[in-house]
Amino acid sequence: MKKDIHPDYHKITVVMTNGETFETFSTYGQEGGKLNLDIDPNSHPAWTGGNQQLLDRGGRVSKFKKKFEGFLK
Repeated sequence: MKKDIHPDYHKITVVMTNGETFETFSTYGQEGGKLNLDIDPNSHPAWTGGNQQLLDRGGRVSKFKKKFEGFLK
């Protein structure tokens, strides 16, 4: 293994959006640092089943919906 090419691997504290914390090893920051999450499984709609909006860029979503609107009826 070559010397001085690998990042420092150390223990940090991860702070979830609801305030819960856990310790893990990471290359982020310094030893004993904190990583505050903006999005996590407690708050992201992909995990919570909340409302999700699709961006219709170039009309692709509306074309898809129109093409398959009667498919399951």
